[in-house]
Amino acid sequence: MPEGDSVYRATARLHQALAGQTLLSSDFRVPALATTDLTDYSVHEVVPAGKHLLMRLRPPAAGSSGFAAKPLTLHSHLLMEGRWDLYADNERWKKPAHTARVVLKTPAVTAVGFDIAQVRLVPTEQENDLIGHLGPDLLGADWDPELAADNLRRNPRQGIGQALLDQRIMAGVGNVYRCEILFLRRLHPLVEVGQIADLPAVVNLAHRLLTINKDRPRRVTTGQERTREPLWVYGRAGKPCLRCGSPIAMLKIPSTPEGAERDCYWCPHCQPAV
Repeated sequence: MPEGDSVYRATARLHQALAGQTLLSSDFRVPALATTDLTDYSVHEVVPAGKHLLMRLRPPAAGSSGFAAKPLTLHSHLLMEGRWDLYADNERWKKPAHTARVVLKTPAVTAVGFDIAQVRLVPTEQENDLIGHLGPDLLGADWDPELAADNLRRNPRQGIGQALLDQRIMAGVGNVYRCEILFLRRLHPLVEVGQIADLPAVVNLAHRLLTINKDRPRRVTTGQERTREPLWVYGRAGKPCLRCGSPIAMLKIPSTPEGAERDCYWCPHCQPAV
C-alpha cells in the first residue's frame, strides 16, 4: 500500500505535468462516473492528503446561458495496487487497458489511473466530506505534532502498532513506516499507547522519516541511500536484526479494530514486551 511519501511524490509528478492544462477528454471506467465528461475543465492543482490524491479542477467559462459550473475535485485512493502513470501521445501503456479506471487527456500528456479502488468526483467545496476525518497530514501544511500526540492519547488502551496505522490520528503512516518507527523507538508492537512515556518522540520520528524520504526514489530508514539494507525490520522476517543479530519476527495486527490484519515486523530483543 502506498504510504504518505510515495503519494506525495505521485501528486508532485502529476501536478508538474497537469497543472494549468485543459482536458481534451476524460474517460471514467467506474460505474458511478461512466457518463461523466470533464472536457474543457482545467487542472488547477494536484495535492496529497495523507494517502489520498486530490486533483482540483476548474470548470470552463460560463456559456451563453450564463451558468458557471462549480470547481470539482477528483479524489483517488491507491490502496494496495493503484497507481497513476503519465504518457506521451501514442505511447504504449505499461499496464493492460482493462485495469485503467481513469484516463485524462491533455494537449501535453495523458494521465492514466490503473487499479484505483476508490475514485470519486465531488464539488471542491465538499471535498472535506471525503478527507475531513483525517488527522494532521505528516507531509502537509496542516501538520501539527501536538494534535497528533493528543490524538494518540485519546485511546490509551490501544496498541501502538495498531494506532500508528489509524489515519484519524495522523495521516501518512503505512505498514513500512509503522514497523520502522516501532523499531527505532524500541517499542513492542502490542504495547498500549498509555504505557509509552514519550509519545511526542514517536510522532516526531514519523514526521522526520517521511520528510527525509519524500523526495527519494528509494525509501531508506537505516542511513545512506546506497545501503544494501534500506530498512531495519520491514520485510525481514527470519533475517538477523541489523542492530543485535536476533532473528526478526512477524506478527499480524488489525489495521483498525474492525480492519484486516497486516504483517508487523519487529525484533524481540530490541523491542521487548513491557
